Amino acid sequence: MTEHNVRAKPEAVWPGLEAGVPKPVMPYSPAIKAGGWVFIAGQLASDFKTGIAPEAIPGNPYLEDGLQLQSRYVLNNLASTIEATGCDISRDTARIWEWFVSPDPTPAAFERGDNWTGISIDSYLNARASILDGTCPPTSSLGVAELMWLGTKVEVDMICFDDDDESVFYGLPEDQQSTSTGHAPALRHGDWVFLAAESAVDWIGDSLSPVHLGEPTAIADQARGNPNYWIGEPVERQTDYVLEKLAGIAAVAGTSLENTVKAEVYIGHPRDFSAMDRAWRRWFPENPPARVVTPNMGMGGRGCRVEIALTLLADDAKQKKQTIETSQAPEPLGHEAQAIKAGNFLFFSTQMAFDSAGKLADGMSRHPNNRWYGSPGQAQMRYMMKNVAAICEEAGTSVENICRRVCLHSDLQWFAESIEEWARYFPGDRPASTTIGLHGPFVVPGANTLLDLIAYIPD
Repeated sequence: MTEHNVRAKPEAVWPGLEAGVPKPVMPYSPAIKAGGWVFIAGQLASDFKTGIAPEAIPGNPYLEDGLQLQSRYVLNNLASTIEATGCDISRDTARIWEWFVSPDPTPAAFERGDNWTGISIDSYLNARASILDGTCPPTSSLGVAELMWLGTKVEVDMICFDDDDESVFYGLPEDQQSTSTGHAPALRHGDWVFLAAESAVDWIGDSLSPVHLGEPTAIADQARGNPNYWIGEPVERQTDYVLEKLAGIAAVAGTSLENTVKAEVYIGHPRDFSAMDRAWRRWFPENPPARVVTPNMGMGGRGCRVEIALTLLADDAKQKKQTIETSQAPEPLGHEAQAIKAGNFLFFSTQMAFDSAGKLADGMSRHPNNRWYGSPGQAQMRYMMKNVAAICEEAGTSVENICRRVCLHSDLQWFAESIEEWARYFPGDRPASTTIGLHGPFVVPGANTLLDLIAYIPD
């Protein structure tokens, strides 16, 4: 057993100002090492003092691209942070999340089923290609309402590996067309397989043709449905199509959907949850994976209603997955486990302040006739952490062993009281963290915070 697997708890890594990485002012660690994994907190183009770092501000916005400058700043800081952990950004990165600020879709657009951001991320992709040598690992790229520092355009977080295994990249099956963003569809590292976020775009034909990319008909025929009839739910059909695509990619990488440990599902309007969940039950009839479903996500293909990314174990993995259930935490929102244990890690499903009926738990909002009393952000975080603690205990770990936290707010007004409550649970090293502001409500009306968590389980 390697040193990585016998650590009693996660270890924070701070690159320091000498590495050129600004010190966070919020309660989180830039990087957390645990069990051979390295979790890198979200980086954005701020110096954490004045706002956007001076070197990321265009001198002339007509001559310099603000997104490209910010992207270089972010990715260089990520490379320095990863180097401080003993890893290399090109060699050891296994998974990337990319969050882009976009004014669209608006709440009205989400309401009518239009999730398209309408922005170009070419400047970011060019910066990424200049910093990551070789093949880019699987990614998720989503549009969001806002980030923590005014004027920042992109935030990026990552998972790396710090062990003796080498990562292997996999392409698409022969019946699928490749995307244009330059990342690998799949990566295997040891027992683990990561699949990039996929949508129902078919990627066939001339990208300038109105019959393909850039128009609603970019969606594959079998996923689109016919808008002239009152049968056929597009979100359900797209979920089926995306999972079919992912099943093919998983097979190329030496695994299958039944080995899925964790799914990340991105949708537009919260009402799309039920249609997605109907398809989900067909693909995972028994022992479903942990699943985090995030609404109000802007997508890069016009007509896309759902995107899905997966973390799996390989068919020949030595580690096994185990469903974690406890009566001390609410039933999940849909067809998902409360959490999945695999090896030394615990993958949580969506954490929000809901009860077992899927409604906002009692005491989690202000009374409508007393709108100024109470702290819903603090109350909801406290409620979620009680549930998280119960799930951790059932799995043989504790809250203090949480390694990765993605926190999404329906409005960033809830951040301050929420993060203050969160920090109370970590007297030592705090988890790597990314915080995102969204364009609207969650699947549970009244919920103001959603957590996506991974915890370490010591031997």
